[in-house]
Amino acid sequence: MKTRQGGMTLIGFLFVLAIVGFFGYMAMKLVPAYTEYMGVSKAMSQIASGGMEGKTLDDVRRDLLYKMGFQYVDDATIKPSDITLDRAGNGATLRVAYDKVVPFLYNISFLLHFEKSVQLQGAPTGQ
Repeated sequence: MKTRQGGMTLIGFLFVLAIVGFFGYMAMKLVPAYTEYMGVSKAMSQIASGGMEGKTLDDVRRDLLYKMGFQYVDDATIKPSDITLDRAGNGATLRVAYDKVVPFLYNISFLLHFEKSVQLQGAPTGQ
């Protein structure tokens, strides 16, 4: 009695391997940008929980950039102009919005836009 064998051919296996390899390479390129964003988010949470009374926007920027250094955030990723304070009533919101370009293949790149806002405890002064 002959039975029919089932399975994947070598060509089918190579095709599946190429697809898995492509998405694996894409993940290797994108995951560091997202872990960096998690570092930015953690640094912002640390700044938000600290006292902000009497601090200017420049002081907040300096403190945030200092804390992001401990979170392995690349210095070229976030510029001081990407960090803003939005004031409403007696409170203030710290907002960071930046774009990151991740080269992929040849002339193909990913443009990632990250944005996060946290409510500050205590009111910072001046711009």
